[in-house]
Amino acid sequence: MTVRWHPAAAAEADAAAGYYRDQRSDLARRFLNSLDEALDRISLNPLIYREVEPGVRKCKLQTFPYALIFRDQDPEIEIVAVMHVRREPGYWKARL
Repeated sequence: MTVRWHPAAAAEADAAAGYYRDQRSDLARRFLNSLDEALDRISLNPLIYREVEPGVRKCKLQTFPYALIFRDQDPEIEIVAVMHVRREPGYWKARL
């Protein structure tokens, strides 16, 4: 499955990785690995994730307080947001 990133979602991933890099370099690597693992899980079966809006689903990252907000637009997955789960839920809805 092809993954397409909303530009704002890519910026959020970069910002989170940068934050963790500033804390400890190994944390940035672990965050990016967790992000890749979530993308792999989504690609295997996107429909198992909870729908948070019609046609929009949420996959939580392991270990980190982030979730991928995505749309399954077979044969493509669109990553709408890399959302911190404890901040401002729903801010990404304007991207739909």
